[in-house]
Amino acid sequence: MRDAFVTSAGEVLADPRSTIVLADISAAAFAPAAARYPERVVNVGIREQLMIGVAGGLALTGQRPIVHSYAPFLVERAYEQIKLDLDHQGVGAVLVGIGASYDRAAAGRTHLAPADVALLDTLDGWTVHVPGHPDEVRPLLRAAVCGTGSAYLRLSTQVNTVAYPEAGDLRVVRDAGPGAPLLVAVGPVLDAALDAVADRPVTVAFTHRPRPFDTAGLRALAGAEVILVEPYLAGTSTRVVADALADRPHRLLALGVGRAELRRYGAPEDHDRWHGLDAAGLRRSVDAFLDPA
Repeated sequence: MRDAFVTSAGEVLADPRSTIVLADISAAAFAPAAARYPERVVNVGIREQLMIGVAGGLALTGQRPIVHSYAPFLVERAYEQIKLDLDHQGVGAVLVGIGASYDRAAAGRTHLAPADVALLDTLDGWTVHVPGHPDEVRPLLRAAVCGTGSAYLRLSTQVNTVAYPEAGDLRVVRDAGPGAPLLVAVGPVLDAALDAVADRPVTVAFTHRPRPFDTAGLRALAGAEVILVEPYLAGTSTRVVADALADRPHRLLALGVGRAELRRYGAPEDHDRWHGLDAAGLRRSVDAFLDPA
């Protein structure tokens, strides 16, 4: 996804309204673009708060900044500047994070960011894209750059087998018929979710745009049981689902990255297993939810 982003962002620079703002991360990858557009590829060094401040200033002049770094540096470290220099100023930017929740687990806790979407969810009006395949990145980035509000693209090294570029609204990828439990998979957890319920009568829907969430699609598909699988902090979209279904009886199981500090390195696959987000872990949770003892 990172390569798809670098290529697509280089294309977007053909629009003189766009500027890429970096804090050293991926600077080498953007060197060809910087050679073509030296005034519109800005590297502020390892100063993430300044990176957002520069983006806010550019946006005030009418530019459409694309701001990029690892998710914990882009969202968590610079959250105050996102709040003040973008939101409070009433200007928008396109933030593109890499690393997802634990893609760089070997680098330690500094590079883990399972809370990034929950943190942005405290702000108003953000669009959040969580692509599940590299082929979804280009259309999402171009649409975000053509917009005027603030958007966050959360890129990962974990990918699904099939791309669904049009799946901003919920896209049914497996239909188990009327009344079946509904599993909603966000971004790159789709393949594991499909494997987990392969032999169970569960309808599976996919989205790469958890904000704004497709609540109309959810209401059309949901029965009495909803399972939400997100690749970031568990429960991030619980309030959205609960609000959308407040007028009907339902049970909700929200799965994602746990809140406990694991204090381990490991690989992304290890973290999937530790957080129960691999197919076997998801299956255990789904079985316990649908077949309570």
